[in-house]
Amino acid sequence: MARRDFAQRQYIIIFIFILFGVVFIAKLFFLQILDNTYKLSANNAIRSTVQYPLRGLIYDRNGKLLVYNEAAYDLMVIPRQVKDIDTNKFCQLLKIDTDDYIRRMQKAIKFASYKSSIFISQISREDYAYIAENLYKYPGFFVQTRTLRKYPVPIAAHTFGYIGEVNKNEINRDHYYRPGDYIGKSGLEKYYEHDLRGQKGKKYVRVDVLNRKKGSYKEGKYDTIAKRGSNLTISIDSKIQQYAEQLMQNKIGSIVAIEPSSGEILAFVTSPSYDPNLLVGRIRGKNYGMLQNDSLKPLMNRAVMGEYAPGSTFKMITGLIGLQEGAVTERTYFNCEGTASKPMRCSHNHVSPIAFRGAIQQSCNPYFLQTFKSTLSLPKYKTNREAYVSWYNHVRSFGLGQKFNTDIPFELPGNVPKQSLYDKIYKKRWNALTVRSLSIGQGELEVTPLQLANLAVIFGNKGSYYPPHFIKKIDDKKIENRWEMKHTSIDSSYYDIIVEAMEEVFEGAHGTARYYKVPGIIAGGKTGTVQNNRGKDHSVFLAFAPSVKPKIAISVIIENGGFGTRWAAPIASLIMEKYFHGEVKRKKLEERMLNGDLIHKKK
Repeated sequence: MARRDFAQRQYIIIFIFILFGVVFIAKLFFLQILDNTYKLSANNAIRSTVQYPLRGLIYDRNGKLLVYNEAAYDLMVIPRQVKDIDTNKFCQLLKIDTDDYIRRMQKAIKFASYKSSIFISQISREDYAYIAENLYKYPGFFVQTRTLRKYPVPIAAHTFGYIGEVNKNEINRDHYYRPGDYIGKSGLEKYYEHDLRGQKGKKYVRVDVLNRKKGSYKEGKYDTIAKRGSNLTISIDSKIQQYAEQLMQNKIGSIVAIEPSSGEILAFVTSPSYDPNLLVGRIRGKNYGMLQNDSLKPLMNRAVMGEYAPGSTFKMITGLIGLQEGAVTERTYFNCEGTASKPMRCSHNHVSPIAFRGAIQQSCNPYFLQTFKSTLSLPKYKTNREAYVSWYNHVRSFGLGQKFNTDIPFELPGNVPKQSLYDKIYKKRWNALTVRSLSIGQGELEVTPLQLANLAVIFGNKGSYYPPHFIKKIDDKKIENRWEMKHTSIDSSYYDIIVEAMEEVFEGAHGTARYYKVPGIIAGGKTGTVQNNRGKDHSVFLAFAPSVKPKIAISVIIENGGFGTRWAAPIASLIMEKYFHGEVKRKKLEERMLNGDLIHKKK
């Protein structure tokens, strides 16, 4: 009985094996004889090509197109298919030498001999037409369509950033990319890469042995369509940006303008700059090297990477902290002996004693030293060092010594020195006089032009601000409430006297910027002359206008420009006039600023 059961099982197993064999043979017969899907003739093959999406466009706040795409072409190669070609003629066609050909081919083989990779990237339309006519002679090579960025108005290079070929780290971080792809490397192109890049598609075509297209594969059944990237509308006002860049020609420094009610950046200028079209296409590498070796550092974004002492523009913070802490009132008077004052001299002679409003209007150094000293000597603090910690926290609430962390890549934080720094330097034996330079925005204090413009926002808004940013819309979706409003640690009531005093800088009979009033606009401002250990002082100015519900806040820093009234104040005034009136009527002042050259030595 057991033997009979075993025999039956044996027959079942044999039957199963025979059944699998029949099914397998039938499947092979179907695939190789009946179904043409997998039948590759000696004369045809299937080639897949990536369909690169159009990168999103960039518009300014008024809808003006600032960045668009232009067609370009990549020459692709599948090394395994390259056979019996005349290398010399091929190199002549591509305008390369034999060594270059060998190097490129070895790179392609290293990537994959059976997969396509870029042999020459970003061929222009003119070169493509000639190459395409002759490409059928060279099996294994074909052309793939790409796009390049174009800038119809060559402005705001550092804001837009540039695009470059992906590296290994970028490929490893995001498998969307493969060798030869391009990615935003800096600026808005980098920050909004995932929005701008879109989604790749794929297309399958039949080609013959000469690599000529013979039509789509299965009528495009397996093709996928590339999805274009999202368009960006940014906060830049291109007219103001362009005008500000013209004013900064032959000068080193930065201009930042912000809309106080939203934190949107209206102008973002660093000088010297460069034409963004220089970093596009096959010329990018050569031009990048040229810019990188330029002694004037045009690749440096001074608006966020330049760190400067704030100078006299910091005096309002010193005064506000004094008011908040109860160290002074608006009626507190301090003596000033002008340029003979000790231990800190004033920049010029004026009436003495002087009260808070007049001290800002006259930019009196001794007044703010005394305010700083009184703040750090308050009885409610056990030591000067404890009072300094409170002062430090107040300063930080103005956004200084830290990044805004919005859509502005590569920003530096500036510096507000900690108590521990002075403890280390002076072995815990120091007081307000030891660090007195802080009271007038010198010493170890450092701010960026972006932070300085945001101070103007804070003064105009009486203590509040939205972190500065560029984005307004992604496609048709408005970007709102991405960054929360922030408030300083100073009561808003104390800002009234600051605003009034800053108005007097323009409107007062002795105001330091009285010669640069904006026609028809009541504005508030503050001049600054910042000491520079490496040369002539920097010219600094910040302002907001109008003084009630301001629509623009601005900072200007001109390196080695001397007094704030020499370059920074008039440039800021001209930009505000352009912003409010659309044109500038003070032509003599405009001409002097446009023609001013602080870089090239006069012969």
